[in-house]
This record gives sequence, structure tokens and C-alpha cells, in this order.
Amino acid sequence: MSATLIIVICVFSVLTLSILFFPSVKVGKVKMGTYWLVALFGAILLLTVGLAPVGKVSESLTANTEINPLKILALFLSMTFLSVFLDEAGLFKFLAGKAVKFAKGGLFSLFTVFYLLTAALTVFTSNDIVILTLTPFICFFCKNLKADPVPFLVGEFAAANTWSMALIIGNPTNVYLATSAGIGFFEYFTVMILPTLAAGVAEFGIVSLLFFRPLKNPVRPIIENTAVENKTDVAIGSVHLTVCLILLVLSDFIGISMWLVSAVCALSLLLCSVVARIVKKGEWKGLFRAIKRLPWQLIPFVISMFVIVVAIEYQGISEHIANFLGGDHAIWTYGASSFIASNLINNIPMSMLFSSVATGSGSAYLKAIYASVIGSNVGAFLTPIGALAGIMFSSITEKNGAGYGFGKFVKYGVAVSVPTLLVALSVLTLTV
Repeated sequence: MSATLIIVICVFSVLTLSILFFPSVKVGKVKMGTYWLVALFGAILLLTVGLAPVGKVSESLTANTEINPLKILALFLSMTFLSVFLDEAGLFKFLAGKAVKFAKGGLFSLFTVFYLLTAALTVFTSNDIVILTLTPFICFFCKNLKADPVPFLVGEFAAANTWSMALIIGNPTNVYLATSAGIGFFEYFTVMILPTLAAGVAEFGIVSLLFFRPLKNPVRPIIENTAVENKTDVAIGSVHLTVCLILLVLSDFIGISMWLVSAVCALSLLLCSVVARIVKKGEWKGLFRAIKRLPWQLIPFVISMFVIVVAIEYQGISEHIANFLGGDHAIWTYGASSFIASNLINNIPMSMLFSSVATGSGSAYLKAIYASVIGSNVGAFLTPIGALAGIMFSSITEKNGAGYGFGKFVKYGVAVSVPTLLVALSVLTLTV
């Protein structure tokens, strides 16, 4: 067990350092994230020395269960494709432009509009997609208005990682933790909607107070173009996303796995878009860009982290952690520990680890799972290490010269995430 623990600690330490100091490397013309390379090396090492049995890993990867990481990846990548396709068609930019036109009177109105837009898009797509889409838009918009982008960026990032708790598809951590406990789409929603609403309202109030003075300034919003770039793609993509969401809601009742629903919808969208381009002789760049933008590096990262978690489980480390966190206060112990752990090892490996740590059945088990879901989402905006979304967000803001470095991220992260976590966990005690 000690050898496994040493290797795991070293892998997570190097993973954290890579995210902070060298998040990517360039091999030829290809730019790759270092986070998955570190995880892959750790997984190969554990497999090579026999601390993660190949047979057990293989059995888990081919098991016909909902927590099979391949099924979870299929679900997340499929939902990401549905969202990215609509983004490439110009829908999110169109919605952002239209939303800004409703803002009258000053920066606070614009801030409110962006917060609500982020929340709405996150609920029905995913936090990663919204951050990738709206962050450069906010930077561009504030630069044109000569306004400080920090209040808008704090509000957007916090909203994206709070409202992502509402549905099981909002974050890959939700998917992994909920499916590991056999929680369905509708059951998840009924428990998590109130903690999400409470946390979202509290968070909005906190960010509004933090930036009360700079948001008082009047301004006249300027948007260059709000036209939809590809109406055919928007129509096809919107229909597929709507159908997918409806079927996901009904998946508990019709007995079809969520990963299969999303995969079929994504494949159908791909085929329909290809046919539309052939018939209308349309351009192919948007479709190719959507496919290219999928988080392909998440595949080796998730599978590698899965191998590491298997090693932790096999060596009995999970049981020791479970004994430490167990007791009558599972919501608070798991909520706080998952919140902190997300910022030590990133929320995806944290969720995979906690899905094996949380054991048993009944109310206490469900409390641990749902509390870990909250910790994995809210923990994402404590530091940039908390989630892959934070890494992408920091990269975008740096490229756009937004003046939102690591120090400011942590400063506002502590001020917003800690009270938001307390509110969400408090309300969770009433719903589960």
C-alpha cells in the first residue's frame, strides 16, 4: 500500500505543478496539455509494477455498468459535440448579443444579463462549453466598452460552475458520481435543483456586492453583429439538443442509458449536418472545427485517472479514507473534503476517487455522493487547479490581456466559493 500511496502522491503533485507552471507542451505543430500526459505516465507506471492489476482494469473497462468510464466519456463527448456544434453555428454569440441589447442603464444591468445567460446556457449544455464560448466574448466586449472585465469574468466563471449542478449532464463530475451511485437523471434533478437555486442566488448577491462600485457606472452597450451565422446548423442542432434533453429526462422511465441517448443524438446530428451540406453545398469548416474542438485529451486523462483509482481501491486506501470521512455528518465531511481535494488533484480525479470512497447504501451514502457533487462543482472556482474549465479559462483570459491572473482568481475564488459551498450544503440537508 505504501508504494501505491507514494506513486499516487507523486503523480498528483506533478499534476498540480504542471497545471500551475507548464500547462501545455508543443510537439511540432501540435499543442498538448501536460495534465493528461502526467496522468498517463502514472497509470502506466502502476500497471507496469503490478499495483493496478491489468485484469481488474480490463474487467472494469468492459463491464456493462453505468460507471464504465468509456460510457461516461461517450456521454460527455456527445453532449459536448451537441453544444460545440451550436456554438460554431453562431447560436451562443447570437444569444449573447441579443441579451446585451436588453441591458439598459449601466454595467450592473449588463452584468446581470451575462450572469443569467451563463446560468441558462450552463444548465442546458455544460460549464466547459459556456466558458469556452462566453469568456472571449466578455473580454472583447469589455475592451470595446473600456470597462473592467474582472467583475464579468468572476460572475461568468462562478455561474458556470454553480448552475452546472442543476442537471446530471452539467459537469463530467456529476455524471461520474451520480452514475456510480445508480442515480438517474430525474432523481438527480429533484434533489439538486434547490441547492443549485439557493447557491446561485447567494453567489449572485456576493459577486454583486464585491463589485458594487465598478458596476454602478453607466454605459451604452455596443454590439457589432447579432445575426446567426448558419441558420440551417442552428435549426438542426437545436432540434437534436432539445430531443436529447427530453430523452435524458425520460431515460429513467424508458430504460435507456443516458450515454446511449446522447451518443445516438450526436451521431444523428453529425449525419444530418453532413447531408445538409451535401444537399445545400454548404461549407464544411464549421463542422470540422466543432469536431476538432471536442476535448479529445479528456479520453486518456479519464482512463488514466481510472487506472490510478483502481490501484487506490485495490490497495485498500479508499477504505481508510472512507473511515476517516464517514459518520453522521456525511454532507459536511464529504462536501468540504471534495471541495478541498478538487483544488489539490483537480475535480475529475477527485470525483473518480470519491465515487470509490463513498460506500454503503441508504441516506448516508446518497448524502456523501450529492455533497461530493457540490464540492466538485463549487470547488472549481476556488483556484484554477480545481477543474479543467479553470485551466481553459485562465488561458483565454491571459491571451486576451484581461488582467485576471492566479492571484485575483484565488482572491475572488475564496470570497465567492466558500459561502456558496456553505449555502449549497445547508440546503442539501433539506433535500436528501
